[in-house]
Amino acid sequence: MNVFTGSHEDFPFAMYGDTHIAALGVLLLLVWALYACRAVLQKMNMKRYERMLAISLIAFELLYHVWLLIHDNWELRHALPLELCNISFIMTFLLLLTGKRVFYEILLFIGLMGASQAVLTPVLDIGFPHFRFFHFFYTHIWIMAVPLYYTWTKGYRPTIFSVVKTILFLNLILPVVLFVNSQTGGNYMFLDHKPSSGSLLDLLGPYPWYILSLEGIAAGMSVLLWLIFKEKSSDSRFIKSKAQM
Repeated sequence: MNVFTGSHEDFPFAMYGDTHIAALGVLLLLVWALYACRAVLQKMNMKRYERMLAISLIAFELLYHVWLLIHDNWELRHALPLELCNISFIMTFLLLLTGKRVFYEILLFIGLMGASQAVLTPVLDIGFPHFRFFHFFYTHIWIMAVPLYYTWTKGYRPTIFSVVKTILFLNLILPVVLFVNSQTGGNYMFLDHKPSSGSLLDLLGPYPWYILSLEGIAAGMSVLLWLIFKEKSSDSRFIKSKAQM
């Protein structure tokens, strides 16, 4: 069976099966390594590796669209980069290439919130070792890991204004996504209905009230993430001491 052209019947995915648990384990191991090795990474010139990671991510994404085309499954209603994780993916790519803080500020919030939901309750019907399995987890894992890397290694930190920017950004793209959904019959950002496979959205009430619940949760989680990752005096002393070594 071909791991690029095979179907979900050939490679079924089981939520919280062995391969799903293994993927979550890889995520936790990577996050731990980035934190534990932050002092070593600060001493290295990481620009080349950042660019290599950006290239690998875009290569995976392009291959995904090729896969959709091969299966005659590229459609406007689901293949446009309008999911929260698609938008986070673009910001991950741009942050790795440019290092601009504006991408970090929004990515830290929407990346951690969106991708964590995605990896915990994947909307995925093709499992290991199919290409789609690796594409899904590779991209989502780095969407979460890259902003943490820039936090712990580069010394980037969110401010309360980062929270405001994120909420404004989400509300600016909301009408765009709603319009695209209405024109294509899509369900981008799950603004038309909840995923049929089940997700954390099931805890937030019926449509359309769960959208309002999401607004409140997004604001609350953004504030919580800001409190966790905002700059502390001990952090700045750590960065400065390592820079002087």
